[in-house]
Amino acid sequence: MLKQRVITALILAPIALCGVFFLPLHPFSLFIAGVILIGAWEWANLAGFSAQPARIGYSLSVALALFGATQISAQSILWSALGWWLLALGLVVSYPASAGLWRSSLVRLLIGYLVLVPAWVGLVLLKSHPDSWILIMFLLFLVWGADVGAYFAGKYLGRHKLAPKVSPKKTWEGVLGGIVTVVLVALVAQPYLPFKELGPLLGVTVFVALVSVLGDLAESMFKRERGIKDSSQLLPGHGGILDRIDSLTAAIPLFALALMVMAG
Repeated sequence: MLKQRVITALILAPIALCGVFFLPLHPFSLFIAGVILIGAWEWANLAGFSAQPARIGYSLSVALALFGATQISAQSILWSALGWWLLALGLVVSYPASAGLWRSSLVRLLIGYLVLVPAWVGLVLLKSHPDSWILIMFLLFLVWGADVGAYFAGKYLGRHKLAPKVSPKKTWEGVLGGIVTVVLVALVAQPYLPFKELGPLLGVTVFVALVSVLGDLAESMFKRERGIKDSSQLLPGHGGILDRIDSLTAAIPLFALALMVMAG
């Protein structure tokens, strides 16, 4: 399993980094759209549809939604993402009682749009920023740092469960370890970032770390209700695309929104 994970990571990481650094905006948006559509194919399964025609049809509907998103204000889409993730927080905290609100396959399909479309919009918006590669890499390091810090802090210090009915292994100590890690990342990266003051940077950093945890928990909640461990088996040793980007689906749009608000 470890060998599979390493091999898959060694293949995927250069592809992702080349996309960030070398693709112009339009090809980049298509590249990320492809990733999102694979995620949509997996999401249809989370919603209860295992037949391929239904899953492919849902992916095509998400493709139409991505096109539609180009015709309206990016800011309105990012604000809608904030609304969804605030609601998701309540659903995760109150699970399994909350499952009655979203157990319907149709509701879960609609939630997929709220998860996937703003993530694409936010990442394309970051790519269009003059400091695009710095901001995207910083965001990736924040999400990775939160995950790695939480893993080690939770493994060696974890005592108090964060959301035992959703993800039994996550702990509050892990969350704190992730926050400490991303704060260190921000302090190192600050001279290279378009943030004039340290206070707002640290605020955004902690905010992104917390919402990345929420993104992970939300997908875990949907997988638990569906009775599956991974969103798919597309990535040997890693599960599916959604299993790799669950934290990013929350972090990307809210990081982009925070930048938008700070820019006035």
